[in-house]
Amino acid sequence: MTGLVPHWIDGARTTGSSTRRASVFQPASGEVAREVVLAEQSDVDSAVASAVKAAQDWAESSLSTRARVMFEFRQLVQAHRDELAEIITAEHGKVLSDAAGEVQRGLEVVEFACGIPHLLKGEHSEQVSRGVDAYSVRQPLGVVAGITPFNFPAMVPMWMFPLAIACGNAFVLKPSERDPSTAVRLAELFQEAGLPDGVLNVLQGDALAVNALLDHPDVAAASFVGSTPIARHVYARGTAAGKRIQALGGAKNHMVVLPDADIDGAADAAVSAGFGSAGERCMAISVVVAVGDVADSLIPAITSRMASLVTGPGTDPASQMGPLVTDVHRDRVKSYVDAGVASGAALVVDGRDCAPAGHEGGFWLAPTLFDYVTPEMSIYQDEIFGPVLCVVRVPTLDAAVQLVNANPYGNGTAIFTGDGLAAREYQRRVHVGMIGVNVPIPVPMAYYSFGGWKDSLFGDTHVHGADGVRFYTRAKAITQRWPKHHGVNLGFPTHS
Repeated sequence: MTGLVPHWIDGARTTGSSTRRASVFQPASGEVAREVVLAEQSDVDSAVASAVKAAQDWAESSLSTRARVMFEFRQLVQAHRDELAEIITAEHGKVLSDAAGEVQRGLEVVEFACGIPHLLKGEHSEQVSRGVDAYSVRQPLGVVAGITPFNFPAMVPMWMFPLAIACGNAFVLKPSERDPSTAVRLAELFQEAGLPDGVLNVLQGDALAVNALLDHPDVAAASFVGSTPIARHVYARGTAAGKRIQALGGAKNHMVVLPDADIDGAADAAVSAGFGSAGERCMAISVVVAVGDVADSLIPAITSRMASLVTGPGTDPASQMGPLVTDVHRDRVKSYVDAGVASGAALVVDGRDCAPAGHEGGFWLAPTLFDYVTPEMSIYQDEIFGPVLCVVRVPTLDAAVQLVNANPYGNGTAIFTGDGLAAREYQRRVHVGMIGVNVPIPVPMAYYSFGGWKDSLFGDTHVHGADGVRFYTRAKAITQRWPKHHGVNLGFPTHS
């Protein structure tokens, strides 16, 4: 991949009318690999106009047609999964196996969308009154938009546009400008699968494009995944413009470890969930809550595993963790490590200044571990979004629940224990949207919905699953009679 990453509008690559550009980096080397075009208002208008033009015919297409296109798209993504993983690794930096896993989790939503004939079945009640039947249907919204983050350039878009399109909508995708190429390739594959031009458009850009989509009168709804401040902005601006909005924000995911937990299993989980994808996951474990004296055995088990982790280029089969996405983000994460030391937390493993030999220009920060972290520290309060794992010690399960519930985020949490009653109590009491019991990253399967509580979600529906179908459609209730003539009756109608 070289040159300029374009938009995908009306079934073709285009650079539009904008002269604005942004750099796309190769994170392992630190070099600028290519540039991406950044949309102006005219480009937004072109993408939405293409979607508007396509939306009506696509909404009239049969459910069988939509399902066939989805099945073909699934086959093409499966056939090109290695290529897609390479594109992700080149621009994001995550290791190839992680990138391939991301494509697979996106494919699961495509597979769910293949069942759209069943998912859109309505309800029917016969004889609700004498000679009267009632039924409901769900119809598409028209043009909907998706604004997606850099950390999952394939998976998160595929959590949105396949289901929205299967429901009969046209879609405008605004991917992150940090790793924009995957979205264009997915659009090309969808066209090859038989999707009509204009049903899926990819609009490259920054805040200008986001705000223009939120303001555009022809966009009926928008889905967003990103940080909490931007999620709050997207929700406020979009709803003020009369749009339906689902905006998923940040996270501070706690993993509670009880004294009876399997220490080796808990340590494996903490390292895997804390440092996979360099911690750039909204479902990453960033806080281990050690109950009682379990930290005394858990921390040595974690540090011994960290000692053998290999940080290096995502294309190197030996690498287990790659670089961070940009130098600006790397420096931000590093500043939190500095702040943790300054605030008095115990720095058990220091990942600063650990560039792999021969790749000193990359955006590196190796896995980092703090102990004796307290809730008033910034490393606990803020979403760091990097390979920094904090251990907070608490005396009891009650204290752990209180800690989790006091946190403003409520995306995901996990508990590690052999006590089923304790696990049941925890999952019932915590104010968190997704919970794992001896599962460190409890991302639901595609037929369930993904979403958090509190400052991790703005809006009332989650992503994919049944919530996704509801978000991308609106209900219509019909009451129907084929009457005989009964004469005029001015009385109030009753269901008798």
